[in-house]
Amino acid sequence: MDAVTRIERLREDALYPAVGFHLWNLRFNRCFLSLDTALPLEERYAQAYAAALAQAEVSISPDELIVGKADTPLTEEQLAEFLETTAAIAAHHCIDGQDSHMTIDYDLVLSQGIYGIMADIDRHLATETDTKKVRFYRGCRACLEAMAAFADRYAQEAATLAAAETDARRKAELAALADICARVPRYPARTFHEAVQAVHFVTFVLSFLPLKHTFTQYQLGHPDRYLYPYYQADITAGRLTPDFAQLLLDCLAIQINRRVPHGLSCGYMVGGRDGNGNVVANELTVMGMQVIDDIRLVYPSVGLCYTDGMPDHILDTACTILSHGRSHPAIFNDDVIAAGLKTYGLSEQEAHNYIHSTCVEITPVAASNVWVASPYVNMPQLLLDTLREDYADFESLKAAYFARLDAHIDTTTEDYRRMRRARRDSNINPPLSCFVNDCLEKGVDIEQGGARYNWIMPSFVGVGNAADSLYAIRTAVFEEKRITQAQLRTALDDNFANDEALRLYLLNSLPKYGNDNDAVDGFVTDIVDRIVSSCRRYPNGVLDNSALVPSVFCWIMHERLGTETGATPDGRPAGFPFGDGSGPCQGRERCGPTASVLSSTKWSHKELIGGVAVNMKFAKKTFTADSGRIMRTIIETYLKRGGFEMQINVVDRDTLLAAQQSPEQYRDLVVRIGGYSDYFVTLSPAMQAEVLLRTEHEI
Repeated sequence: MDAVTRIERLREDALYPAVGFHLWNLRFNRCFLSLDTALPLEERYAQAYAAALAQAEVSISPDELIVGKADTPLTEEQLAEFLETTAAIAAHHCIDGQDSHMTIDYDLVLSQGIYGIMADIDRHLATETDTKKVRFYRGCRACLEAMAAFADRYAQEAATLAAAETDARRKAELAALADICARVPRYPARTFHEAVQAVHFVTFVLSFLPLKHTFTQYQLGHPDRYLYPYYQADITAGRLTPDFAQLLLDCLAIQINRRVPHGLSCGYMVGGRDGNGNVVANELTVMGMQVIDDIRLVYPSVGLCYTDGMPDHILDTACTILSHGRSHPAIFNDDVIAAGLKTYGLSEQEAHNYIHSTCVEITPVAASNVWVASPYVNMPQLLLDTLREDYADFESLKAAYFARLDAHIDTTTEDYRRMRRARRDSNINPPLSCFVNDCLEKGVDIEQGGARYNWIMPSFVGVGNAADSLYAIRTAVFEEKRITQAQLRTALDDNFANDEALRLYLLNSLPKYGNDNDAVDGFVTDIVDRIVSSCRRYPNGVLDNSALVPSVFCWIMHERLGTETGATPDGRPAGFPFGDGSGPCQGRERCGPTASVLSSTKWSHKELIGGVAVNMKFAKKTFTADSGRIMRTIIETYLKRGGFEMQINVVDRDTLLAAQQSPEQYRDLVVRIGGYSDYFVTLSPAMQAEVLLRTEHEI
């Protein structure tokens, strides 16, 4: 069987899989609740964790070369028990808040293996006298033992299947998988195949999240860094061909779709500079992007970290893949992000070792317990609340808006800190703590402050709408005096029902962000500067006293918050989605892509490590080889002007309309949303309409 046929069969199975660990969690719940509550939490957790993994189904599908998945759905009876037992646990253990927006230490996984980590734990236990830390270490060790035993069960299953297999080629593959799973992740990886399997298996098992039953989105870091030594050694020794390496990466990426449901974001990054300042641009950098074209699924969410000095063919490869209508890779500015991370205290080496932890939120690799998009802040609603009063002049109104923003940040920050304190006092995650710095060194669980970085990342949604609205208020109310503040309030409260002419004037006659107009673009600068300065009032501290690291992206919240928000002074009607990221609002780019890029880079991006997402859409029907060159120039202009991240859709409106009419024919049509990608046909009608309304540039 050739590689293309194998991948087509695997991708079809992973297009809309049943993704879930609920049966694992039910088994954990049963054991956990049966144990004496007088036992230390760490001991109860470890016993229940081992019991759940010991009972977990082991499944290897035909064609798989990278194994490990859990998707057995619950029966109705099991679901009722799961909900009941989960409620019983939640009564005593806080399950609110976030998890998994991070990358674990894959270098540690590959170089030490589980046994190496256990040996490190034993060294700590030999000298540790603090009772709490001893409990932590013992809990971690027991969970690692359970993980290794689970891998052994996969080795046994592969061996059993190999013995029964009649096809010689598949028989050899299964025998090799048996040997690989007997080796990793228990021991250090020796080959490229072992390394890829170890990376997936540990990530897959960590996706089982007892005490907090949510879908996890652990990212795979920078595989063109940690996998490259194994690739290079195997190629040199003749044990591996580039084609088989590509096939293994494709299989790894397909497995992401089996552990993370669509509608979220999960993948890896390639390129950028390493901790020593060297540009990373090797064979795996290209292969990591080629995966997108090969499997054509919603995951992996691939980010290309672009930096000065990167060979031309790397960005050319990205542009070629995007021109095929893929929604990845997203292009990240490594130089800007590294500079931004250093402003939050990271060293030069750490600042180049980051991940887009889901959509565009940047977190340090192997060292973070960061809560991203916490919370989402509705910037247009804060402006509407401000407009409930009259002001002597525009500057007074603007000052009141910013004061309201500061107060809102204070309130929500305390809410999230309170939530983190509750998690700290009642929740643990020993398996994850084994793979995140500095938990083992401190002897402290990740939930209790063991990670090196514990930021909170509020995301400010609708900045473009807020900027357009401020310009409209200043012009229509205070300069032209076309309407009074009271009249504007009435029109907004009525959703322009009695003054459609006013709405059209506000929407169409006044300049908008995205057209290289300094007067209106300047309001985005003002808003972002205030967001950054307001968040800076919260310096870095411990887990429940964490730094605020802001972002201006939205995931799906531009549609969700827009639905909840009334009409706004930019002419947007009530319930309509906000702008889909950090760029101009839908349909308001009237001067072409270059003007849009100029507008969206007039303000500093580097402090917004929580994420900046600028979407751009090009018409596929007019796309030529020359169009690819122009697209590259637009991307480079954006990056050279300090842009943080750009994501591109090359798709035709006609294709999207056809997908609405015949969704079964477009099941794998992937589109970029507000920092992440999803299957177009599974989006809500409102979100589909929002995507259709985005400006489609022809180049």
